[in-house]
Amino acid sequence: AAGDLGELLVPYMPTIRVPKSGDRVYKTECAFSYDSPDSEGGLYVCMNTFLGFGREHIERHYRKTGQCVYLHLKRHIIEKVPGASGGALPKRRNAKLFLDLETNSDLNGDDFEYEDEAKLVLFPDHYEISLPNIEELPALVTIACDALLSAKSPYKKQEPDSWEEELQASKHAKTLVQLDNGVRIPPSGWKCSKCDLRDNLWLNLTDGSVLCGKWFFDGSGGNGHAIEHYKETGYPLAVKLGTITPDGADVYSFDEEEPVLDPHIAKHLAHFGIDMLQMQVVENGLRDNDIKPRVSEWEVIQEAGVKLKPMYGPGYTGMKNLGNSCYLNAVMQAIFSIPEFQRAYVGNLPRIFDYSPLDPTQDFNTQMAKLGHGLLSGQYSKPPMKSELIEQVMKEEHKPQHNGISPQMFKAFISKGHPEYASSRQQDAQEFFLHLVNLVERNPVGSENPSDVFRFLVEERTQCCQSRKVRYTERVDYIMQLPVAMEAATNKDELIAYELKRREAEAARRPPPELVRAKIPFRACLQAFSEPSNVEDFWSSALQAKSAGVKTSRFASFPEYLVVQIKKFTFGLDWIPKKLDVSVDMPDFLDISHLRARGLQPGEEELPDIAPPIIIPDDPKGPFQPTLFYDSVILLALDIDESSVMQLAEMGFPLEACRKAVYYTGNLGAEVAFNWIIAHMEEPDFAEPLVIPAFGEAASSGASAFGGFGLDNQPPEEMVAMIISMGFQRDVAVQALKATNNNLERALEWIFSHPEMEEEETEPALDMMNMANNVNANVLSETGSEGPRIKDGPGRYELFGFISHMGTSTMSGHYVCHLKKEGRWVIYNDLRVCASERPPKDLGYIYFYRRIPS
Repeated sequence: AAGDLGELLVPYMPTIRVPKSGDRVYKTECAFSYDSPDSEGGLYVCMNTFLGFGREHIERHYRKTGQCVYLHLKRHIIEKVPGASGGALPKRRNAKLFLDLETNSDLNGDDFEYEDEAKLVLFPDHYEISLPNIEELPALVTIACDALLSAKSPYKKQEPDSWEEELQASKHAKTLVQLDNGVRIPPSGWKCSKCDLRDNLWLNLTDGSVLCGKWFFDGSGGNGHAIEHYKETGYPLAVKLGTITPDGADVYSFDEEEPVLDPHIAKHLAHFGIDMLQMQVVENGLRDNDIKPRVSEWEVIQEAGVKLKPMYGPGYTGMKNLGNSCYLNAVMQAIFSIPEFQRAYVGNLPRIFDYSPLDPTQDFNTQMAKLGHGLLSGQYSKPPMKSELIEQVMKEEHKPQHNGISPQMFKAFISKGHPEYASSRQQDAQEFFLHLVNLVERNPVGSENPSDVFRFLVEERTQCCQSRKVRYTERVDYIMQLPVAMEAATNKDELIAYELKRREAEAARRPPPELVRAKIPFRACLQAFSEPSNVEDFWSSALQAKSAGVKTSRFASFPEYLVVQIKKFTFGLDWIPKKLDVSVDMPDFLDISHLRARGLQPGEEELPDIAPPIIIPDDPKGPFQPTLFYDSVILLALDIDESSVMQLAEMGFPLEACRKAVYYTGNLGAEVAFNWIIAHMEEPDFAEPLVIPAFGEAASSGASAFGGFGLDNQPPEEMVAMIISMGFQRDVAVQALKATNNNLERALEWIFSHPEMEEEETEPALDMMNMANNVNANVLSETGSEGPRIKDGPGRYELFGFISHMGTSTMSGHYVCHLKKEGRWVIYNDLRVCASERPPKDLGYIYFYRRIPS
């Protein structure tokens, strides 16, 4: 028999691998569904790729790869054998438990136990070999099976505290020199001192400079001025503004090139007027003294104290909290309640799965389709059977209900390359929503992008207060951010009385009085949004000097779905992050038609189209002597996109060459500039500093340089040949490579996600245009000749969902989602999904409105 099994496995031996230390082994969850060894059909783990597949999806993997050998894992739940006394046998360590799975806490351990089973399965005949079987199996197969069964979870890096554990104390922390230059950092209103960015800002702990960080893979981030400053000065440590809490802050060492711990962070921050020790006392004081009001907020939002009826079936599936992942759960529940997202991912599920790459765990559209199906299919939200309910009442025990899904694989993928989402810390749901929209934009699924439903155009009218002249510009946005108009509170007298009582109670060390929450009319927040705001550092082209300017925002288009954020989070003057605990009477029906943009009005005079002065050195190699000049001719791009420059510089190209590439390609993004670099690398002045052309030569020099990424700049011929050898047309191969910056694997995925391209002949001119539209994924929607994709319509909306936050800061607390389904409100609180009795619509943080058809 041993010889028979050995002979049977001989043809498959080259495909059986032993997992190495870097291999990810998915033995607890299917790549396409939420099936696991607990599921009825168990889980099949490929002995070559170590991917896991449920019974529904194993055939697809076999057909796609031809891989025949799988390890089948199944966990059985069995009733314990009664002992001699009639009761269950005494508890002992279960030697039959070898799978690294969570045990079901609902299972009564006195009457039931788990038993794990593993066997090899050979496809296509489903021939089974029970394990362990050391005598009959070849040694390699036994070693591979043992290694696979003992492999650690691929999510270990994602689990709580592991990200923090990897941080080491910086070698510079103890001896850091801080300059006595009198710099004091305010608690808000920060801006990069070298550009106008107000996000991803870092405070250098030596000289107090506030500068922007480098870009992330998803296009967010900054222009890299913080690292430039380090290269100029050698000042090694910086702290990220906005991450400072009583427990610490995010510190980065430019010298050590990694996030680090600064054991003296409180002292280093105090040098610039940020008193963390005081924050600790006050924050603890808030937590200790404010228990009653905070519990009240938690109770109201989670509808505690009311018996809520559990909901089951399609669209009523809960999501497991992986440790501060409620922000993700709340956003994804809201996203997949929108029909356009349901159609794009769940409606296209067979096509997405069939065209998924060989590793579906690393594909955004596959993981979105998997999550959407998990939430909407009802497979993971089944009510207990009546007989089971009766049995549970009689025996006072619960048989396991496998309800809800664990979004571990989804979170691991979308947080890849993003240190905040990869950590186990709480995050801001609004920031995560925008991060998700960015990923949806970058991974199109068919002809329509579901995130189009959120996109709208904002018209910004900027007026010079002195000359009264105006400029109209448009930008894309996805969220309407409403300020909290505290001065408009309708219960000011009650608030003043409450504050007096609270202070008296604090002084006398008595429990605080019952919380009085500020009641803010929604119309006051809307009014605050529509009022003009001052423009900092405004440069008037009419005066050709800095001047006072005001800006007003209006909707140039109204989105299909309007997402409204109430800006509740702020910093106090003492640097303590705080939340405005307010009640806003959000309307069920919203009409913002009056905020429609009207464009340039009769009698208004436009500001001249003159760029601000550019400061360039007379002799770049000599001492810096600024020269001011103005250019009344609009060049291709006077403002050089520093984030694209940094992307190229990090690839190893000379900095000046990168600046020229970005300038001469009109700020179209790093990919287009990269093509320019490749076309001009051999030129003698390739690495020479950029010289802005004079008026007469602007157009000609720019145009010829811009031609560097024209039709003659084809992808490498060997890559084209490789794709053609797989049976695709040459035009399709060329277009796919151009659309993916000559990345072979991504080009193949691109072809599979655009099957219609295989049928069409692509004209060279169209090819060129498509390349220009697709090269820069981050501005995919903005580069087309028709402008951004928008779904304009009437400005009348109906509320269908909101996300609420409990706690004092976005970096702590808990998120819950309420959605209106089938005419009634439902609360989604991680795994708990129940009919809502008192939806707290006035305490939300993010609101979702759908357009009312006219």
